[in-house]
Amino acid sequence: MRVLMISDVYFPRINGVSTAIHTYHRTLLDEGVEVRLIAPDYGDHGDDESWVVRIPARAVPNDPEDRIMRWSALLAAVETEALNADVIHIQTPFLAHYAGLKIARKLGVPRIATYHTLFEEYFQHYVPFLPASWLKRLARYISRRQCNAMTRIIVPSRAIEQRLRDYGVRQSMQILPTGVSMSQFNGGDGARFRARHDIAPERPVALFVGRVAFEKNITFLLESVDIVRHQHHNMLFIITGNGPAMKQLQHEVIRRKMDDNVMFLGYLERLQELPDCYGAANAFIFASRTETQGLVLIEAMAMGVPVVALSSMGTADILEAERGALVPEDDPNAFAVSLALLLGDSDLQHRLSQQGREYAKQWDELVLARRLAAVYR
Repeated sequence: MRVLMISDVYFPRINGVSTAIHTYHRTLLDEGVEVRLIAPDYGDHGDDESWVVRIPARAVPNDPEDRIMRWSALLAAVETEALNADVIHIQTPFLAHYAGLKIARKLGVPRIATYHTLFEEYFQHYVPFLPASWLKRLARYISRRQCNAMTRIIVPSRAIEQRLRDYGVRQSMQILPTGVSMSQFNGGDGARFRARHDIAPERPVALFVGRVAFEKNITFLLESVDIVRHQHHNMLFIITGNGPAMKQLQHEVIRRKMDDNVMFLGYLERLQELPDCYGAANAFIFASRTETQGLVLIEAMAMGVPVVALSSMGTADILEAERGALVPEDDPNAFAVSLALLLGDSDLQHRLSQQGREYAKQWDELVLARRLAAVYR
């Protein structure tokens, strides 16, 4: 079986969509599904990409991470690749969506979309000069129209399924989260990471991994860490990743005089550096209210890192069991109490670590690849 995936983003652009596509390609082969991907050309890609068709693209204004593909080249590539495809799987709602939809209709190929991103909650951060209520209505209209044009929709959580139903989406939906490689996120040399970054072995470390974007609510985490450091004076908050909120967060750290307690590391290489970073952490902290899934929570649990996180939208499916995690109220002070408790209790850390490792197995990428292959068939 052949599946053509189309996306407005892929590596070296690091985010959840890129990670999901990479996981699909690697795991679906064993299920008899061959994946081809059409994605933007960023200029320097590194790994073997014989399965990827790169489209000439230009930078998005005021966003150096992202690209806009050339429409004519994109349309031509989709039509050529779709001639041998059994299913077209659209991963993003921008040019990839419209090119995939146009060619799927023309050739009569079934079309699937994965709803990765809750844009209703994002637009206001990037177009602040327009009314938030107007932007939300626009996002709902676009999502409803796009989803209803598909043969089937894949959603990563029950909360997203319900939100799309509330929008008026009528098409069939399949709840199917992205899997995590249990072999990749199993181990990691925390001592090596601490030595490389001059972090003392006994120093309490809280970690955030993800895109440094406004919707990730990292300012909330900084506020909580600011409270906790009065009890754990030498604690360190490591922020990995990059994104449009970086400068604002750096200014906030300076304003709060937290320079000694916060470290920005940018993106980390995923095969060794990122697992090592997880292995160095005593806690993984997360406060996004708009996640469709919260894949990094599963990565942290698989690594045995105790989680402190808000349960909101897609993360609720992961956190509802309260295994491997503390789930405080949506308040910086309540969050700080949970984080301080965890950092000060090694027995609690150990218990949550063991729970998380076992619980994360439910999201093994091989299990979820079988389910995705069944959707295609």
